[in-house]
Amino acid sequence: MNYDHIIDKRRVRNAFERAAAHYDQAAILQREVCNRMLSRLDYIKYAPDVILDAGSGTGYGTRKLLMHYPAARMLAIDIAMSMHLQARPPVSWWKQLTTRGNQTLYVSGDMEQMPFKDACAGLVWSNLALQWCNDLKQTITEVHRVLQINGLFMFSTFGPDTLKELRQAFRGVDQYTHVNRFTDMHDIGDMLVHSGFATPVMDMEYITLTYDDVTSMMQDLKAIGAHNATEGRRRSLTGKTTWQNAINRYETLRKEGKLPATFEVIYGHAWKPQPRTPIITPELRRQLGLI
Repeated sequence: MNYDHIIDKRRVRNAFERAAAHYDQAAILQREVCNRMLSRLDYIKYAPDVILDAGSGTGYGTRKLLMHYPAARMLAIDIAMSMHLQARPPVSWWKQLTTRGNQTLYVSGDMEQMPFKDACAGLVWSNLALQWCNDLKQTITEVHRVLQINGLFMFSTFGPDTLKELRQAFRGVDQYTHVNRFTDMHDIGDMLVHSGFATPVMDMEYITLTYDDVTSMMQDLKAIGAHNATEGRRRSLTGKTTWQNAINRYETLRKEGKLPATFEVIYGHAWKPQPRTPIITPELRRQLGLI
């Protein structure tokens, strides 16, 4: 992996900690993608007993999943504790003592190494969080580990064309990385198969948000914690000349009075199958000296 594209997890955590209080006001795209994922569940006849929301944020998806599966128990993991504080509804001490059933367990942790036992969940759900993982194949293997046999992994993430306008605006302006690296849909499908998942289903769509100016777009990204967290980022403030040059390049993309910000959204789901039992034929038994 190119060192410049390695994600600084401490920076990611700190960005989401700061963004938590105002995250829901700006997370329009995240909610829309979550709703589109939820609509796909209507076509899947499956009722998990335990659901793991990986990268749960402020809990929008967590709450929606509990409405969809009211009998399920919920695990929610996120890298930022402040996100969990926003997700937890205020509960009286009496309700905490008397409530039974589908309470949510909130855990602070990294999706790449989850603190859960093997085969603990029937559904692992992840909405727009996988892009913050440095080793995506390891993360998918980790999801496979915590899934029950015949369990479902359902996710969305960003593809390589995400924020292509911003990347294009800074290309040639300086030598730093300004946009995180995103993985191609076909590569994710291959990772699913290599990690032991069966019959992965992948598709993609483009969602374009529009802004009055570059500053508004950058403020929106900051409000949802989507900072440039790569090791190849500039460690000091971008100079006025560099910033103005990037804005001028971005302005050439203005259409109908608005600046576009493209997001390539990848959707996928796959099942964890029964382990394969090797079939030993008579010929193989003879070769192995078993007969």
